[in-house]
Amino acid sequence: MFVISDGNTAAVRWARAVRAVRGVPAPVTYALIGLCCLVFLAGPAAGLDPAYGSGDGLLAAQRSYFRRWGVVPADLFQDSAAAALTPATALFVHGSWVHLLGNMLFLYVFGAMTEERMGRVQFTLFYVACGYLALVGYAAANASSAQTLVGASGAISAVLGAFLYLFPRARVTSLFPFLFFLPLRFPAWVVLPFWAALQWLAAGQASQGPGVAYLAHLVGFALGFAYAWARFGAARGRPARPGKGGGGEPVGD
Repeated sequence: MFVISDGNTAAVRWARAVRAVRGVPAPVTYALIGLCCLVFLAGPAAGLDPAYGSGDGLLAAQRSYFRRWGVVPADLFQDSAAAALTPATALFVHGSWVHLLGNMLFLYVFGAMTEERMGRVQFTLFYVACGYLALVGYAAANASSAQTLVGASGAISAVLGAFLYLFPRARVTSLFPFLFFLPLRFPAWVVLPFWAALQWLAAGQASQGPGVAYLAHLVGFALGFAYAWARFGAARGRPARPGKGGGGEPVGD
């Protein structure tokens, strides 16, 4: 678990000042979180709508729902317009409460400052495009799989990659289970590459077909970092300026 907690850098001070001026901080980030939560609560995975039934009936409804709105790698490259849209719809579908809450926590922590640096319109396009490409990349590497893929982690990983480039010195409080959840503070340039390395190792061990979509995480992270480098690299030495406003069970990516 990561929480940004240090305002010593100029970038963090600037982001807080922008939030105070705008009044409503990071509206796109909060809208994405709200939309993902609403989609989840309205779907069968939440288990709250009695219309989906219970027991085997609920499981069947979940499988049908995930297959309709999630990515099925075996179907994605079959020249179907409906299948081509699924990497976009899958970004807003989650397979469980843990899947949803984990993704939304990371989006909440790292999305606001990234959005403020990029601007609302640019951040929206960045989020959707990188998330789409991350899911397509995973599907291409597992093209024969009929297992569904849902979740926002590919897009959120892109946010993490962009955050690393834009705010490498921002301090992040990390809770490590193997250290009895002792809160330790590290700069983003230490925490996020460590996270990416873990994803790479996990992807290398996932040799028994699709599981958790670690490859989608890596593709998204790389895309996010590369985009931030290409878009904002020339401005690294200048003060930051506000951006213009403007199947089976699903695989959790």
